[in-house]
Amino acid sequence: MKFAAATTLALATSAAAFAPAPSVNRDSALQMALKDDLANAGKVAMAGAAALAIFGAPAPAQALTKSEINSLTYLQVKGTGLANRCPEVVGEDSIKPSNGQKLVDMCIEPKAWAVEEEVGKGGKTEKKFVNSKVMTRQTYTLDGIEGTLEQSGGIVFKEKEGIDYAATTVQLPGGERVPFLFTVKDLVAKGNGDTFKPGFQMGGDFSVPSYRTGLFLDPKGRGGTTGYDMAVALPGLQSGEEGDDELFKENNKTFDVTTGRIEMEVNKVNKEESEIGGVFVATQLGDTDMGSKVPKKVLTKGIFYARVE
Repeated sequence: MKFAAATTLALATSAAAFAPAPSVNRDSALQMALKDDLANAGKVAMAGAAALAIFGAPAPAQALTKSEINSLTYLQVKGTGLANRCPEVVGEDSIKPSNGQKLVDMCIEPKAWAVEEEVGKGGKTEKKFVNSKVMTRQTYTLDGIEGTLEQSGGIVFKEKEGIDYAATTVQLPGGERVPFLFTVKDLVAKGNGDTFKPGFQMGGDFSVPSYRTGLFLDPKGRGGTTGYDMAVALPGLQSGEEGDDELFKENNKTFDVTTGRIEMEVNKVNKEESEIGGVFVATQLGDTDMGSKVPKKVLTKGIFYARVE
């Protein structure tokens, strides 16, 4: 496979490439600075289909093109999982978009997940991504995403709207579950050329809103905009006793917006249908439980589809 060499390098350096920068305080930790973490993202992200196989992702049994999916009735799709699948693109053509055109019907389908953990080895601990399995039902694929295309030293895609987030939960081998908001909100991705063709790469940062909204209440009725301000009453907070500081993050809920990064590579282009398809790798932070816990870093790999309007 043409990306086999890149895959070997990506896996060998994944821990270093995605290692979080030391944080001075809680705010700087949440603003995770993935630009630094993904300085080598161009090498790591485009591991291709071989990287997906290493994560244990099964190959799709019945890949369908967009026109074939559109020809199916509701009852033919219901219960099959096809609604959670991205269409396949057939062809190796090229498309050169112009300013003002759009990228529409974008579909981003995760195939494999990994969570960064501290793993003990030889009496030492090191951070590495651990393969995880998805616990969410088949509702984690992003679809209907669209945005503008510009030619500015290469193709620049700016995401505007669509079903651009999905609440997802993955489970580590030990049983721990990690919720995160899989998203590409406000993505600005810049490409390495002015033409969509096999081998074209583009990537950029996106916003990751809080997994919980301000209206969410924890088991003790505390929330960001509603509910109680505290669970132990005012006298408890003014006691001055040890333990008050430990409760501060639990009592003071926050809506944290962090930054993620995605890298995509086109491997199929159908000029007649104005379609492109390829693979992606994205990394972002998971749930902070409204500010009360340190989020884990989640690595997602999969495929994408889009159409040049």
